[in-house]
Amino acid sequence: MRKIVIIIVGLMMLSACTHRIIDFTIISTKNIDLSQAHKLKRGAQRVSGEDTRHIIVIIPIGSMPNLKEAVDTALEKIPGAVALLDGVIYRKSWYIPWIYGQDSYIVEGTALIDPNILIDSRKISSSNISGKFVISSFDSQGNLETMREVSESEYIKTKQKFF
Repeated sequence: MRKIVIIIVGLMMLSACTHRIIDFTIISTKNIDLSQAHKLKRGAQRVSGEDTRHIIVIIPIGSMPNLKEAVDTALEKIPGAVALLDGVIYRKSWYIPWIYGQDSYIVEGTALIDPNILIDSRKISSSNISGKFVISSFDSQGNLETMREVSESEYIKTKQKFF
């Protein structure tokens, strides 16, 4: 009898809770020019993104999970994606008391793709730059003008000028 109680308590401690928060028609963290909506294309596959925070003992590491980060993670998986369509948001958590746990947002949906962004990302990825640090400049319409590889120190100095 004692073994059964220990097994049941152990299984309860290892269980996870997943809650469906909301179904959505469209969600985005990007600025979308809706006057150009007729140019947007629906992606062929569903994509998902997740933002997770860890809990050690009873202390959450970092802040609470962020829904915006989960949406951004999903959008970054598809080049040119600006929004997700016909999707769902879940909240998932599990915790082994006094040891470890996780708390997450999970976003799933079909990507809405802006072909203009897709073309720009292909230009950038097809360039000869292979380094980790790159400085780019764009014209007033957002088109890529120049892109050059730089050292880490030059990148940090440039970044500090603008931020």
